[in-house]
Order: sequence, then structure tokens, then C-alpha cells
Amino acid sequence: MKNLKKIGLIVLSIIIILFLWATWYTYEYSMEVAQTFEVNSPDFEKKLLIATQGSAFKDSITKGIVNHFKSDSIFIKVIDISSLQEIKPEDYNALVVIHTWENWKPPTVVRQFMDRTIDFHDKMVVLTTSGQGSYTITQIDALYTMENIDALAGESNLEDVPDFAKNIVARLEPIIN
Repeated sequence: MKNLKKIGLIVLSIIIILFLWATWYTYEYSMEVAQTFEVNSPDFEKKLLIATQGSAFKDSITKGIVNHFKSDSIFIKVIDISSLQEIKPEDYNALVVIHTWENWKPPTVVRQFMDRTIDFHDKMVVLTTSGQGSYTITQIDALYTMENIDALAGESNLEDVPDFAKNIVARLEPIIN
């Protein structure tokens, strides 16, 4: 009977430790909701959608992309990735999706969007981050089939924001123009 109590306490302790770890992990690594906003007139012929998550890194990249295109005759709409299910890709000339690799996979809403919009992958640019950059684009591509998508992957390092923003803009230019 004593052994059964010990085993029960050990199992209970392990469950509590796992619960506390999962709570800490979620708090530490979960993304904030990105602010929705629009730049320029929705009547413009050219339209760019940026779907992102809220973080200092992703917000800075979004700002860099918006600042580059805001003086052009391009309607820019920025949304949180949670709103992707409402998006019709045919309404946009180009789409940018910026998300974090969570629990070894893309967020469910991103995966569903990619699956639903397979005919529009040629006008998408995707940036996938993985915290400390523990995944390469080759590894992500192997785990996350993104046919015909111009994809980037990297660490969420604020020092790299100008390079990522410039790279995304360079990939968007031929799609938009």
C-alpha cells in the first residue's frame, strides 16, 4: 500500500511539474495579437495584405514593409493571423504571412490558410520564425509543405529586422508590379 501511495505521489508530482512547465512555456513564447490597420485608400488598384502576429520583431518588420510601400499607390491592410480565415486572396495582389513556428508546427490558422489558398501561393511571401532560430528553411519546408511559396525562416532577432524587411520587400516588388 505504501508503494502505491509513493507511485501516486510521483505521478501527481510529474503531472503538476508538466502543467507548470506548459503554463510557463505558453506565457513565455505565445504571441500577442497584432493590431489591425490600413494604409492608403482601399480604392487603389494594387493591394497588399500583411498577416502577422504581435511581437517587437514582427511589428518592426511589418513597419519596415509598410514604410516602404506607403508612399506608393498601394492599399495596405495589416491583420492578425487569427483573421486569415476571413481573407479572400483574390482580393489582393500580394500577401505576406509572418508567423512563429509553435510547438514544432505552424499555427493551425496559418496551415489552414495555406491549404485553402494553394492556387495563390505564387503571390505570397512567408516569414516563419522559430524563437532562437532552431529551424532552417529546409527543415521547415520538409515539415510544412509550402509549394510555390517564397518563404524565409529565421530567428526573431531585432538586429536582423532591416535585412528581413529588405528581403521581403525585394520579393514583393515583382509580385506587386
